[in-house]
Amino acid sequence: MNSIIKKIRTELIRNADEKTRIQGEKFSKEKIKIHGLKSAQVREISKTYYKQLPDKAKSTVFALCEELWKTGFIEETGIACIWSYNVRKQYVSEDFKVFERWVNNYVTNWAACDALCNHTVGTFIEMYPSFLSGLKKWARSKNRWVKRASAVSLIVPARKGKFLDDIFEIADILHFDTDDMVQKGYGWMLKAASEAHQKEVFNYVMSKKTTMPRTSLRYAIEKMPQPLKAKAMTK
Repeated sequence: MNSIIKKIRTELIRNADEKTRIQGEKFSKEKIKIHGLKSAQVREISKTYYKQLPDKAKSTVFALCEELWKTGFIEETGIACIWSYNVRKQYVSEDFKVFERWVNNYVTNWAACDALCNHTVGTFIEMYPSFLSGLKKWARSKNRWVKRASAVSLIVPARKGKFLDDIFEIADILHFDTDDMVQKGYGWMLKAASEAHQKEVFNYVMSKKTTMPRTSLRYAIEKMPQPLKAKAMTK
């Protein structure tokens, strides 16, 4: 198992570019560990080495993901997120504890948060909706990334029109949060929900607009027609 991690790391270092590394550091508000590869390169390396795994059992893949998460390098956590999503057909309800641990212990920037939650956690929630209660607990966390995770885990389900009442409940919990990463996260969740439920999301925004952070509001109405945007933005 350690040999495949070593090979991946060697490949990442070999393909690293100093200019890309510097650009990545500048792009992130948080201090990040980055080798210096573009997203397409990381996806290709992820695909190549996943094919080489002799054992694609979830337990094996999750153990490898854990090792990749531990390094903290953005490219390695990216591969961990891709691999954990690759075994989605093997998810069982107990896996929520694994994802919760990853979010709590390893997620330290928006890229890692969104990469894990948009697909791995979002798919898990679609499979096991009873764990929406877990996301609502995340929304009350003191950890900014756990709070953001509670919202961005529902981006893909929201686009499908799912879990609207739960989305509004999480938005209510996060409503007064002063952290811009959290504000953007739940605003994005509302924007995704508006793709299937424009009227309901618009009415929700209108009912909250006097106290909703402007960052969240702007994200929430981004895909709405201009007349609705204007109405929502009027103070």
